[in-house]
Amino acid sequence: MTSDNRIGPPRFGSERDMLRAFLDYHRATLVMKCEGLTDEELRQQSMPPSTLSLLGLVRHMAEVERAWFRRVFEDNDAPMVWSDEIDFQAAYDASASTRSEAFVAWDAEVENSRRIEREAGSLDQAGYQPRWGEEVSLRMVMVHVLLEYGRHNGHADFVREGVDGTVGA
Repeated sequence: MTSDNRIGPPRFGSERDMLRAFLDYHRATLVMKCEGLTDEELRQQSMPPSTLSLLGLVRHMAEVERAWFRRVFEDNDAPMVWSDEIDFQAAYDASASTRSEAFVAWDAEVENSRRIEREAGSLDQAGYQPRWGEEVSLRMVMVHVLLEYGRHNGHADFVREGVDGTVGA
């Protein structure tokens, strides 16, 4: 990884400001973990039998952003990015993907998510989660997506170490 240009979350602020800042911090963390790598290195899988790669994680997080913001608050029937079905695992197969393809899709979903959050009147705004068949609040969605980034950034640490050749060295 090259440098850490992430903006850390504030020490104090409203609930909404904190959630927004932590989400952006974790989004920037995923980008940082992919810095300086070629498409081939980004496609490098962690270890058999896992097919997990950094590029697969970026693609997966584009699906997460779409499923939890666009599909919940705008269009319950919006298709997934890399799956004709609601199959989050399909995004992990980055074998034919490129940095450009994955990050263009991810950036678009992140910007859409940010817009939806900014336009919402409050964290209590309700949206319909089609997979669950229930309404959920924007607060719940932001916390859920934040936890997804936290979990997957942990996976990205492991994958990046393997790409850099530091695992087992």
